[in-house]
Amino acid sequence: MSALQQLLHIMTRLRDPQTGCPWDLEQDFSTIAPYTLEEAHEVADAIARGDMDNLCEELGDLLLQVVFHAQMASEQGLFDFEQVAAGIVDKMIRRHPHVFPNGHLDGSLDAESVAIESREVVANWDAIKKAEKAEKGEHHHRILDGITSGLPALTRAEKLQRKAGKVGFDWNDPRAVIAKLREELDEIEAELDNGTQAAQEEELGDLLFCVVNLARHLDLDSEMALKKANIKFQRRFAHIEDRLAEQGTPFSAASLEQMEALWVEAKQQETR
Repeated sequence: MSALQQLLHIMTRLRDPQTGCPWDLEQDFSTIAPYTLEEAHEVADAIARGDMDNLCEELGDLLLQVVFHAQMASEQGLFDFEQVAAGIVDKMIRRHPHVFPNGHLDGSLDAESVAIESREVVANWDAIKKAEKAEKGEHHHRILDGITSGLPALTRAEKLQRKAGKVGFDWNDPRAVIAKLREELDEIEAELDNGTQAAQEEELGDLLFCVVNLARHLDLDSEMALKKANIKFQRRFAHIEDRLAEQGTPFSAASLEQMEALWVEAKQQETR
């Protein structure tokens, strides 16, 4: 029995009405969904930290989520894991005609026959996806329809911007985005003196949206960039905590100047 078959068998046992695990039996799609999101974020976190051992573990945790949802669906006669896998297999073949021109896995191609640039792949993918939705009777009447509100805010902002950019609503130079970023900073600074909290929140949102736009123009992932910044902050703050402990100084007795000096020390150690 393969590892995947074992995993499917384990989930079936866990959900057995007579001999299964009480906690697993209490779950449904809505209660498991938050864990699915959490595991996806932990995969991204392992990547950001460059921890490949942890990435392997977290990918397993994420796979468990897929198996869990598929098992619950199977119990309700909706679909099973095999259908989930078959569905993505069909989709990948269908959306990569430059690799599978005959629409199936059989056959091989030489490199020249599938020569295509990345941007062409993306354009083809979008066109095929649009055609699939049309076949299903799914018609989005507006350009930004279909971008789920359940995404992390930074990721959704990037997708909204990218979609709008495809029809020409975009800057051509990242320096123009930086100019807009400075404008947004000035606007939020103005609200500090005479604005309400609601106005400040709105301007802060505009600022964050503009930062995502800059990341996109630099071909960077804003979500991943922020994850890495979080990791760096945690690492440097831990240095401050450790050094203060070595000095026998509690945080309550440490001045901001002391902590800033230790922050600079941590930063310098990283560049050595």
